[in-house]
Amino acid sequence: MNIEGAIKLARKFGALHRGGAHEIIAFEGGFHGRTLATMSASGKKAFEPLFEPKVSGFPKARLNDLDSVKRLIGDNTVGVMLEPIQGEAGVWPATDQFLRELRTLTQQHGLLLIFDEIQTGMGRTGKLFHYQHADIAPDIMTLGKGIGGGVPLAALLAIEAAACFEHGDQGGTFNGNPLMCAAGLAVLREVSRSEFLKSVVDTGLFLACELQRISARHGLGEVRGRGLLLALDLKRPIAASIVAQAFERGLLLNAPQPDALRLMPALNVARSEIAEMIEGLDAILMEIGAARCVA
Repeated sequence: MNIEGAIKLARKFGALHRGGAHEIIAFEGGFHGRTLATMSASGKKAFEPLFEPKVSGFPKARLNDLDSVKRLIGDNTVGVMLEPIQGEAGVWPATDQFLRELRTLTQQHGLLLIFDEIQTGMGRTGKLFHYQHADIAPDIMTLGKGIGGGVPLAALLAIEAAACFEHGDQGGTFNGNPLMCAAGLAVLREVSRSEFLKSVVDTGLFLACELQRISARHGLGEVRGRGLLLALDLKRPIAASIVAQAFERGLLLNAPQPDALRLMPALNVARSEIAEMIEGLDAILMEIGAARCVA
């Protein structure tokens, strides 16, 4: 619901300050949620035939292609929304340079820059918020998942100039739960510590190196992502088989795409736990390779 709130906030901003502009440029491959509006804003192919007609007003640009964004800007444009790393698409990062250029472009046109940091925020990529890697700041940001440390919590943040909601414009059945907010504050205190964030960076580098070793050993593809949000490119559609075999061994893996594994362990994951996962993954890949040779 926080992405839905961000869309509402941007559209109200457009009504008040941009002559009714309401379109939000989103990106191919993006994923922003499962409400009708957030599915419409997503660039996920599997969503295209579902629950038609969709909510209009979300033209799609291509990640890391500034010209594709420029071509979509018009009189009805109020903002640009993206995930700094597209998780559901297979962990495809926006480059820091692209994010900086996007910030400049939106400022030149008086548009809102909206970051969906539900997957990348709260220390996941080694900084408290991913946008800090590019040394910029969005106008609107959404947080979720990690902010609650396991309890259901999400947040919608905006700079003062964009915060145009009036009392009653936005709400929800479970908003403002004091117990969940207390949990979120406890998570924020821990995750924002420099020592904790450094440990995420160090552990992420260890995981990336181990995945690169596995990739070289089995002739797989690149390792992409940042911090503890990584993907292993398998180069062929074997992800579902790997996930199923891993589950039988008591190992939980995730396949956002048929040819990629997504690795998002707990931020306090131990190197020994990573080593155990790598050992299990290595064994599964050996079995798959042997089966292919027999076939």
